[in-house]
Amino acid sequence: ERLPTTIMSALKALIPLADRVLVKRVVAASQTAGGIFLPDAATTKVNEGEVVSVGPGARTTAGDLIPMSLMTGDKVLLPEYGGNTVKMGDEEFNLFREAEILGKFE
Repeated sequence: ERLPTTIMSALKALIPLADRVLVKRVVAASQTAGGIFLPDAATTKVNEGEVVSVGPGARTTAGDLIPMSLMTGDKVLLPEYGGNTVKMGDEEFNLFREAEILGKFE
């Protein structure tokens, strides 16, 4: 699913600081394989997302840059709770520190 151009241009203007990562969560399925529609209360929060933007990385006490291991477009496993919610238009994104992200899908 492509994001509208206005939101994409706003996201390009939003660069996370330090070791933060901007992620768009995957939308939970609202229909079963058999075609039955699920109510909102029955759908669970999906712990998978796509990296939209990445900060430059954290700094050591000596001031050296620790590079990020994630890149834009990576599919990641997210914690159930945590992160900060960022709303842009009708879209909702989450801002996490890289250390909070549980894993990366290949």
